[in-house]
Amino acid sequence: MNRFPPWKYALLVIALGVGLIYAMPNLFGDDPAVQVSSLRGFELERDMPARIENVLTNAAIEYGPIEFEPQRLLVRLDNVDRQARAADALRDALGEDYVVALNLAPATPAWLRVLRAEPMVLGLDLQGGVHFLMQVDMDTARTQQLERFVTSMRNLLRDEQIRYRSVRLDRNQVVAELRSPEDRERALRVIGREIDELILETRDGSETFNIRASIDEDVLRELQQTALRQNITTLRNRVNELGVSEPVIQQQGADRIVVQLPGVQDTARAKQVLGSTATVEYRGVDEQNDPFEAHRTGRIPPQSLLYFMRDGTPILLSRTVIASGDNLINAQAGFDSQTGAPNVVVSLDGPGARRMLEHTSQNVGNRMAVVFIEHRPEVREENGVEVPTTRRVEEVISAAVTREPFGGRFQTTGLGSATEASQLSMLLRAGALAAPMQIIEERTVGPSLGQDNIDQGFRSVMIGFALVLVVMAVYYKVFGLVANIALTVNLVLIVALLSLLGATLTLPGIAGIVLTVGMAVDANVLIYERIREELNNGNSPQAAIRAGYEKAFSTIADANVTTLIAAVVLFLFGTGPIKGFAVTLSLGIVTSMFTAIVGTRGVVHLIYGRKKRLKALAI
Repeated sequence: MNRFPPWKYALLVIALGVGLIYAMPNLFGDDPAVQVSSLRGFELERDMPARIENVLTNAAIEYGPIEFEPQRLLVRLDNVDRQARAADALRDALGEDYVVALNLAPATPAWLRVLRAEPMVLGLDLQGGVHFLMQVDMDTARTQQLERFVTSMRNLLRDEQIRYRSVRLDRNQVVAELRSPEDRERALRVIGREIDELILETRDGSETFNIRASIDEDVLRELQQTALRQNITTLRNRVNELGVSEPVIQQQGADRIVVQLPGVQDTARAKQVLGSTATVEYRGVDEQNDPFEAHRTGRIPPQSLLYFMRDGTPILLSRTVIASGDNLINAQAGFDSQTGAPNVVVSLDGPGARRMLEHTSQNVGNRMAVVFIEHRPEVREENGVEVPTTRRVEEVISAAVTREPFGGRFQTTGLGSATEASQLSMLLRAGALAAPMQIIEERTVGPSLGQDNIDQGFRSVMIGFALVLVVMAVYYKVFGLVANIALTVNLVLIVALLSLLGATLTLPGIAGIVLTVGMAVDANVLIYERIREELNNGNSPQAAIRAGYEKAFSTIADANVTTLIAAVVLFLFGTGPIKGFAVTLSLGIVTSMFTAIVGTRGVVHLIYGRKKRLKALAI
């Protein structure tokens, strides 16, 4: 007599119940929605739902439930026409400080959302997603590099004690004004030895002896390629921080990057993180001059720059940058141990740490400011044509007194919220972009584009599923029907696991499911053929069932483990669609082994296990 422990039945019931719960959200579809979030990642005001209701009511737009969270607000609507009208009305009413994005919100019932049951994330080729074409500003990359050369030349001349009047940027050249021919000769030798990327030429001014330095063309081309590669790497890091699976980030042409984020729900967040070029600069505060007077009269001291605090208060800062985002090694969001305010703990590299230590050692008791710099992608109209551009926004987020000298590790405070601290640390940790980028093409790919793929993929799964059901039922009779039940449960478990893990289902992923449908009954075929052999050898039906499951197990394990190894290798070394295929294949192998070995054994035991005088099997 066969035995099947009660705990295995309990395991089967739990697996089936969990599978049904987490597969169920895929039956409810999506609602058109409009999402509102802060451009800079600030928490939304508590009265934002009321403002949204007033705007939509005044625009005579019917709307559904409004879901409010500190970081975002979601308005559900009945159809895409109302979705588009609502988005236009909200953009006009809220202004440029907020991002209004079209979205698809899962229509999952509340009781399933409480259990954190969400539908599968479909890939760009099925559900759609976000497609960005980003233009790298190579002119700015060259200017930034020249500004670094300006700083380097100043430091060299100062270290070598060479007298100079100024070192400045003049269009695409760096101009160093020396006081005598001897100083210029010494400067030529030092600069030529230390900065070999520059082409140096001499030119006399009216009262000075000048050196003009320009970047070598080969160096400039390499600089542009390096900037492009660094931006691609940075975008990959930022996408990883967003937690997007199977992104596509690749170079297009000499100065463009394509970014595809399949299955992204928070499109506004993706655009905000990818489109922003954020960094910080640390500058000393000019305590000798009155910033209010400078702002009123427009007369700014030559050694200072006029900035503004967040509350609009003017402040004068030194032109010399102590450290910048280029010197950052790491940045972690946290809370100040004394005040409890949100902060970002910053670590600097060697050169930045030395400059910071030198400045703070000489300026104990004076203030040092933290300037947040962001390049925001925008579109302006010129002669009726929309032209993409980038607006530079500079804001002093902190101007604290230096209490004691510090160097490579310190904290940045003055942030508005923990969310803002987290966003700033993420942008800095992901790496500063080598050059600003602007989004010149943005497509939110709707589900209609991939509907044919969805239909054909679903049709292929159903056809393969139906054919396997028919063959198994005809060839193995009752045992075939048991295998069909296991195959159905197997599909439910695959969908549940994809939903539970948040994996992205792509068209190659559907191919993996189709392959799994065919492979899932392999284990049952091995078991059933073994049972037939045992029956032909004269064993009793009960002994044949027991021997069939026990003796076929090693063969089933060997076959599936080798396929699983191949799938894991595909996942580790593959990219994009190949990973999607590997994920569904791996999950299908695991679930098919469970349903074929444990599941069918339990059902067969229910049918035949308690029949002591069993004479034949319907196999």
